[in-house]
Amino acid sequence: MQADLLAQIAAAGTPDAIEAVRVSALGKSGSVTGLLKTLGGMSPEERQTTGPRIHALREAVTEALTGRKAGLERAALDARLADETLDMTLPADVPAAGTVHPVSQVMDELAEIFADLGFAVATGPEIEDDWHNFTALNIPESHPARAMHDTFYFPDQPDGERKMLLRTHTSPVQIRTMVDQKPPIRIIAPGRTYRSDSDATHTPMFHQVEGLVIDKGITLGHLKWTLETFLKAFFERDDIVLRLRPSYFPFTEPSAEVDVGYSVVNGKRVIGGSGGGNGGGWMEVLGSGMVHPKVIAACGLDPDQWQGFAFGCGIDRLAMLKYGMDDLRAFFDGDIRWLKHYGFAALDVPTLSGGVGA
Repeated sequence: MQADLLAQIAAAGTPDAIEAVRVSALGKSGSVTGLLKTLGGMSPEERQTTGPRIHALREAVTEALTGRKAGLERAALDARLADETLDMTLPADVPAAGTVHPVSQVMDELAEIFADLGFAVATGPEIEDDWHNFTALNIPESHPARAMHDTFYFPDQPDGERKMLLRTHTSPVQIRTMVDQKPPIRIIAPGRTYRSDSDATHTPMFHQVEGLVIDKGITLGHLKWTLETFLKAFFERDDIVLRLRPSYFPFTEPSAEVDVGYSVVNGKRVIGGSGGGNGGGWMEVLGSGMVHPKVIAACGLDPDQWQGFAFGCGIDRLAMLKYGMDDLRAFFDGDIRWLKHYGFAALDVPTLSGGVGA
C-alpha cells in the first residue's frame, strides 16, 4: 500500500490532485485512517507488532504529501517569476501632491521683487494693542475704523491696560520697526489682517502687504518710481501706466490712491496700457502717501530730519488681478478642485530672471 500511495503522490501534478490523494489516504474514510481504526480491535500483542508499521505508513504518506505540495508551490512561483517581469525603464507613478496656495505664491513673488529693490521683510503680532494699531498712526478716537462694527476687539483689559484687538492692517509692523530700528528703513510687511466685513470681494480675514521707506530727502518721486517698478515686475509687463489721485489717509500726508491702466481683451480686464481706448480704463490697486510727520514723531524720530513714504494693498486682490480669480471667498473654502486649478507646484519658486509668476 505504501508504495502505491507514494506513487500516486509523486504523480500528482496540481494542488487539487495532491488534495485528492490526501483525502483518499488520510481523510475520515481514507485507506490509512481505516488501518488505524483496526488497531482498536486487536489484542495488545498484535497492536505491539502491527501498530508501528501503520503509524510509520501514515508518517511517510504525510511527509510525502508535504514535500510534493511544497515542490508544486515552488514550481508555480518560478513560473510566475519567469513570466512576470518588471520593466525598470517605465516611468514611475507620480504620487498625488499638494499645491502652493496663490496667496503664498504671491507673497513669495512680492518678497522676491522687493528684495531686489533693497527691502527687507518685517513681521509682527496679529493681536495688537490700540496704540500700535491706531493711535501711533494718527488715527483719532472718532475715526470709523475704531468702531466695534469694523474692528474685532478683545474684552476690556483690567487695571486700565491697553485695549487689545485683531490688527486691521499691517501698519503696526511699520510702527514697531520705526520704534525698534534706526533709519534708514526699507521694509515690506505682508501678513494676515482682520476686519468685520464679508462679501464677494471682502472677507473677515484677508492678506495685506504694506511698504515703508524712511530716509533723508525722500520725495513723492521716489514713491512713484518704486510703485511703477514693483507693478511692472509683478504683472510682468512694461506698459504699466500709473495714475495717482489725491486722497486722504490719517497716517500719510499728502496721500494718493494709485490706479493702474487696463484694457479689455476677449471680455476680460488685462492690466497694462494707458487706461484709454479699446474699452479700457483705470483700476485702483493700492493706497500710498508720504508718512505723516505726526507718525514719525510718535515713533521717536525727528520729522524735520527724516521723511518717508508708505503704501499698501491687498495680497488677495493682487492674486485675483494677476491670475484671474473673481471671488475672494473661494480663497478660503479649502476646495481641493480650486487649489488644483489655481495652485502652484512646490518647486515653482518665483525668480526675477525666470518670471515671478512662472
